[in-house]
Amino acid sequence: MRYILSPSILSADFSKLAEDTAIAVKGGAEWLHIDVMDGAFVPNLSFGAPVIKCLRPASDAFFDVHLMIDRPERYIDDFLKAGADLICVHLEATEEIESIAEKVHGAGKMFAVAVKPATPAEALKPYLPLCDMVLVMTVEPGFGGQSFMADMMPKVAKFRALREDLGLSYHIQVDGGINLQTVIPAAQAGANVFVAGSAVFKPGETEKNAKSFIERFEQFDR
Repeated sequence: MRYILSPSILSADFSKLAEDTAIAVKGGAEWLHIDVMDGAFVPNLSFGAPVIKCLRPASDAFFDVHLMIDRPERYIDDFLKAGADLICVHLEATEEIESIAEKVHGAGKMFAVAVKPATPAEALKPYLPLCDMVLVMTVEPGFGGQSFMADMMPKVAKFRALREDLGLSYHIQVDGGINLQTVIPAAQAGANVFVAGSAVFKPGETEKNAKSFIERFEQFDR
């Protein structure tokens, strides 16, 4: 599978969000990771569908929308209408995985499921055939700037093994503490989509930082 950079817009400058994200895309980012937090499922608040709707006309990037919210089934239509290309829900946040997947796929969009650090890969196994991507959290969800949890790499490797065993083709994404160093063990374990926030978005350095990730990906293919 090819490697994809999905910078987290939580680390962008919200006063010039369209400009900042465009610079990241210019540097080689194909996706934009959009973290939606409700202050209940995770102890922090971010933004909702209206922000995505405003950004959508300003960007041709793939919108990778990560819903860190309780009972996300209540809002799937809102995020689809706002312009999400992929919707990721947490296994721990809903009992409606099948119906959400059906709705997202019915809209012609990609569906993903995320798991917190304490949730084993096996818990997601029944739903893997529904997934276009699985997201392994490499920090506790809710805040940026946390340290990468290297002990999550066996979980990434397990999802890679399950993909092969089940004859599936989902992407494996990692989110949390990803930088030019930690991206190496994550890729070695089997991840191919990388969420990076502060390692990409820095005033005057965003394009260069994104390009550095793309250069690192090219090294993986050698």
